[in-house]
Amino acid sequence: MRPERAKYLYDIIKACEAILHFIEGKIYTDYENDLLLQSGVERQLMIIGEALNQAIGSDPEISELIPDSREIINLRNVIVHGYAVVENETIWGILQSDLPNLYNQVRKIL
Repeated sequence: MRPERAKYLYDIIKACEAILHFIEGKIYTDYENDLLLQSGVERQLMIIGEALNQAIGSDPEISELIPDSREIINLRNVIVHGYAVVENETIWGILQSDLPNLYNQVRKIL
């Protein structure tokens, strides 16, 4: 594995772990009412999207190994450029259903 690919994948794992730590023991209303929590989660999601984009740039095979890669990168773009339309319910749903899957997929790749 090329070093830059491993670095980007490691960044994704660390961001996933940070989010999982942030939301541990939390419910949706905790998330909805905590701007600091929202900001921290969104920052880590931006890191995940950018790291995935860079990983694919250095090794296009990654997009085949992570089937939802385009949606993950698009989420990053929405958070950065369309922040006014980011909905807490959507983000929370992603954290509950999609983030654990991504975390496991990337761990297997590494």
